[in-house]
Amino acid sequence: MTHPRPTPSPAPSPEPALGTVSRSGIPVPAGVHADAVDPARVGRPGEYPFTRGIFPDGYQGRLWTIRQYSGFGTAEESNARYKFLLEQGQTGLSVALDLPTQCGLDPNHPMARPEIGKVGVSLSNLSEAEILFQGIDLASISTSFTINGTAAIVYAMYLAVADKQGVPRSKLTGTIQNDILKEYVARGTWIFPVRPSMRLIADSILYANDVTPRFNPISIAGAHVRDAGATAAEEMAYTLANGLAYVDELRARGGDVEKFAKRLSFFFYVHMDFFDEIAKFRAGRRLWARLMKERYGAQDPKAQHFRFGVVCGGSSLVAPQPYNNVVRVAVETMAAVLGGAQSIFTCALDEAFQIPTEFSAELALRTQQLIAYESGIARTVDPLGGSYFVEQHTDRMEEMIVQVMAEIDAYGGVIRAIEDGWLQRRLAERGLERKRATDSGQQVVVGVNHFRKVDEVMGVGDVFKLDPGVARRALDKYQRVLDTRDAHAVQATLASLSRAATHDRENLMPYLVDCCHAYATVGEMVACLKEQWGEFQEPVNL
Repeated sequence: MTHPRPTPSPAPSPEPALGTVSRSGIPVPAGVHADAVDPARVGRPGEYPFTRGIFPDGYQGRLWTIRQYSGFGTAEESNARYKFLLEQGQTGLSVALDLPTQCGLDPNHPMARPEIGKVGVSLSNLSEAEILFQGIDLASISTSFTINGTAAIVYAMYLAVADKQGVPRSKLTGTIQNDILKEYVARGTWIFPVRPSMRLIADSILYANDVTPRFNPISIAGAHVRDAGATAAEEMAYTLANGLAYVDELRARGGDVEKFAKRLSFFFYVHMDFFDEIAKFRAGRRLWARLMKERYGAQDPKAQHFRFGVVCGGSSLVAPQPYNNVVRVAVETMAAVLGGAQSIFTCALDEAFQIPTEFSAELALRTQQLIAYESGIARTVDPLGGSYFVEQHTDRMEEMIVQVMAEIDAYGGVIRAIEDGWLQRRLAERGLERKRATDSGQQVVVGVNHFRKVDEVMGVGDVFKLDPGVARRALDKYQRVLDTRDAHAVQATLASLSRAATHDRENLMPYLVDCCHAYATVGEMVACLKEQWGEFQEPVNL
């Protein structure tokens, strides 16, 4: 009897080298000594230049807001997921919108149908927003919206929901991302040209300062340029450069920097180079405070504060060996906490290939709770402050950030760099470099280019299944709104919005709120503004 020969095990791959340079390109010495630290640059927590944090008592005064980015299908399904997460101890909502909503298309648009409810919740009008927040007290919950091209409209919709619930607008807390500049560079859900988009963002910020003073009307985001290929230093540099462009726009509109700067916030991804990430946040916080004080003359410490939220995950998560992602997210969350984040969202282990299941979403939430309440790292402010290596790395990170910002200034600033396509081309080149480094194994990704398993089968049995009837239900509800609303009121509010859009100094927010109350749709409001402003045309660089 002949027995088949056993398949020989593959020869183990040689262990990769640890390297002596961080992923941002900063040399990492084998040891760092006391002469590397300048106490004057380190400072004290809660004091300018805020290297060690914007609050003197860190998380003892208030823990970071625990959010989970969620939303899918219809408003009813997303409402149920929000209530589930709140029952598990989540302390803030983070709303994911589907691509049609992000791009200003109603569900009946030919390009929208295949994407309804796929990567977020379908939110085409006030009726859907009322369902989304049904049974949730907007006066007691902080709500974040990851939305940009239609951010002003979604913000107006949120105000209209609060009005319907009887919640005073002054009590609303939360954030709209509302950062269009990074959309032109990294994500692509832009709608209007750069300059009218800047006007719309300024409108929303100035309006929010007066109407919802506790709400953050912008979250200037480096996250997406990071996922597109930027290093930690470039992510921070591009973000701060965009932030300065918004400050300049607001000042040109007559905004008071001492007032509007208090509600500016920032948003980043956290990747796997632990000390790069911590240094990135410490350097960015110090640099922003200095820019606000020295360039713009902001004297109120709150106007110098660099307040930021993070996502732990993003493109650092991979499909092979998916349970490794739990470890990645835990490492990244610790970096976010040690860097002083004000809001944290932890990606689920399956987020690299599907919408998270309830199990994976709960495990991601528990990751934050374990680090907050069991690890002990949140008990004291900036526990790594004064570390010889961390302080030296923070200084070197700041030097790299300043260098990249100087290159953007030398080109002519962020807006010109975007309109010419210079910034997009630079980011694409950096993304290609990262891809080549991963493909070659130079940049180690466990389970992908090192420590792989032969004939690996994906080890996640719990699969999320999106109801195939989502699109049909969304379309049916959309049509009911069209059939039952006051058509005359809709046309009147849209006509007022169109007239206001022709006047550069007219704030459009009150008109958008009126449109939402009349149940005008996102697509109708966007179409109205497109008639006045046109659409952004992607620059072509050969």
